[in-house]
Amino acid sequence: MSAQAVVDIVKSCIIVLTALFPIVNPLGNTPIFLSLTPGYSSDARTALSRKIALNSFWLLTGSMLIGTHILKFFGISIPVVQIGGGLVVMSTGWMLLQREAEEARESAQRKITTQDISNRAFYPLTLPLTVGPGSISVAITLGADQLASRASIVRLIAAVIGPALVAATVFLCYRFAERIARLLGPTGMNVIVRLASFILLCIGVQIVWNGVASLLAVSH
Repeated sequence: MSAQAVVDIVKSCIIVLTALFPIVNPLGNTPIFLSLTPGYSSDARTALSRKIALNSFWLLTGSMLIGTHILKFFGISIPVVQIGGGLVVMSTGWMLLQREAEEARESAQRKITTQDISNRAFYPLTLPLTVGPGSISVAITLGADQLASRASIVRLIAAVIGPALVAATVFLCYRFAERIARLLGPTGMNVIVRLASFILLCIGVQIVWNGVASLLAVSH
């Protein structure tokens, strides 16, 4: 492999990482991850974090490599994906805002099984909390535009390494979420969860609006 090819791979990986990391935002999602996993032991959260990271990797990589082909096959545009996904994000944010402390305590009393972890790993903890419509649309755009102009091998490597780095940060942030919770205390965590839930709701509204605005622009 030539030096220029290595430089192209590094550049492409940096493009993917810098574009996806702020949108995936594992640090900002950590309080919400904790609020959606009441009663989970440290080992259960570790297993769940690993599954979420793997799911995130496959979603992002798949979106970059075949996302445009899937959308074309079903006749779906990215603005429509934004609107549908934004509505799901809004629903999740609203649910967390309405969640009462009593509900969290009731959840904490039930026994967490391996099946519970498997059931929740993808929805809602991977999609839409970690990899939402914004992340998917950006990944599709990266795969279709920014990386498509490069050699296929460079594009393939970047589509694997970039999402892998993002997935690694997701695992680390979720894995050590309990330490953050202990530092903040119950009151601090409750405040942060409520704020994060409201921000998540607003993000959902913004994603829906972006999709609507794109559709209106196309129609004109």
